[in-house]
Amino acid sequence: MADCAQPVSARAGIGAALVVVALIFGTLVAVVLRAEPGRGLGASDWAALRFTLIQACLSAGLSVALAIPVARALARRRFVGRRVLVALLGAPFILPVIVAILGLLQVFGRAGWISDGLALVGLEPVQIYGLHGVVLAHVFFNLPLATRLILQGWQETPAERFRLAAQLGADARAMRQLLEYPMLRRVVPGALAVIFAICLSSFAVALTLGGGPRATTIELAIYQAFRFDFDLGRAAMLSGLQLVLTGAAALVAVKVAVGEGFGTGLDRPLQRWDGNSTTSRIMDGFWIILAAAFLLLPLAAIALSGVPGLVGLKASVWVAALNSILVATLSTVLMLILAVPMATAVALGRGTMIEVAGILGLAASPLVIGTGLFIVIYPIADPFALALPVTALVNAVMALPFALRILVPRAKSVVGRYGRLSMSLDVRGWPFVRRVLLPRMRAQIGFSAGLAAALSMGDLGVVALFADPEFATLPLQVYRLMGAYRMESAAGAALLLLALSMSAFWILDRGGRWHAEV
Repeated sequence: MADCAQPVSARAGIGAALVVVALIFGTLVAVVLRAEPGRGLGASDWAALRFTLIQACLSAGLSVALAIPVARALARRRFVGRRVLVALLGAPFILPVIVAILGLLQVFGRAGWISDGLALVGLEPVQIYGLHGVVLAHVFFNLPLATRLILQGWQETPAERFRLAAQLGADARAMRQLLEYPMLRRVVPGALAVIFAICLSSFAVALTLGGGPRATTIELAIYQAFRFDFDLGRAAMLSGLQLVLTGAAALVAVKVAVGEGFGTGLDRPLQRWDGNSTTSRIMDGFWIILAAAFLLLPLAAIALSGVPGLVGLKASVWVAALNSILVATLSTVLMLILAVPMATAVALGRGTMIEVAGILGLAASPLVIGTGLFIVIYPIADPFALALPVTALVNAVMALPFALRILVPRAKSVVGRYGRLSMSLDVRGWPFVRRVLLPRMRAQIGFSAGLAAALSMGDLGVVALFADPEFATLPLQVYRLMGAYRMESAAGAALLLLALSMSAFWILDRGGRWHAEV
């Protein structure tokens, strides 16, 4: 009956959510059914669990601790290039992991810029492999995310609060106690939980920077259990353990925020009176410069070292680039087929199950989904021959939670504004979707499509399970070149991957916003 009172049915969105749930749990069940009974987790698995929790705690703690002064500095200062810097804080999220790792190696590695500088004064080079390398890479990826989350908390504080505090003669310390600390108590726990959940499922970082069995994450242990031992029972148990941990972290992220916001204001520009001292200016400048250098130096290293390597790239690299483009294209199409109906169903009031399905995409192990698909496909077809579509499907499910966060608010707005009018004009079903919903969601669809394409283009996960010497995507090819110590070619391929990822994001995002109602 609910469907009859709406301009469009929610059945397609519910069906898409059921497909996602069936894919995640169905592949896990397939792995469990093929597992040998009676085997539990070994000492190496518990060591992987300990390392995963330790590195996730350290990564989340350092990312948020460093983000607080950076976000405060950006909230208090206005300078040329500020908008560009804030926009660049979103770049690491869509940056291919293998590209960022190669850039970090060229800056912080044993033969990197910092080690060369230390050698000039007779000091030992930096050791990047192991726990500290994994944490460094996670901070690189998650510091911008934490900064954006905390900066948003400052920006949502009404300017009238700071104006009133200044009129009452509150100094910088009093403003921190009255305004900043309550905001941080509300924002920081959620940021910690989100980043902790992201770091729990780390794979590519641990694969390249882990440095051995002592630095193995749960996701990497799942990969090893399938790829080298074909121990499906161990892979299933580790996946279930990771699902519980990530789900608990996601639940904490929702429940842990303390306190209420400061209400609404008159949308006046935020003006601060607590940072006018010379010391405050110096410290704010220090944190802004430090954050910018930490984010931009690895990208500059890739650009400088990658240009010479582009010239001599072999045909296998260009074939891998074509494979990555095909995977990203198919993954983006599949993601939109799932995400748009699910976002519409949420807008129609069917949000609980849809949102749970979206969270599952963050909690599930893509390697276990790939393993389950391998088991299901093997009796009827050659899984290695279907590596491209399987990789694209898993990448689409992994990008789905982020796409829903982008699409759902706009879908709610469109249904709320035009739903009753459309029903009064008898514009329902597909005509409503084609003429009303999709045209007004073009900008959000383009942005989510660009995000999915960039994430899929740079993914180094499921394809590692299905890859053989004759097949590779571009991230896997970069990893192979790094493993063969062909660093110049790896840098050239990484620069190509970076250009393709950013181009895919820009083209789709820009295309969605072209003449769109935003």
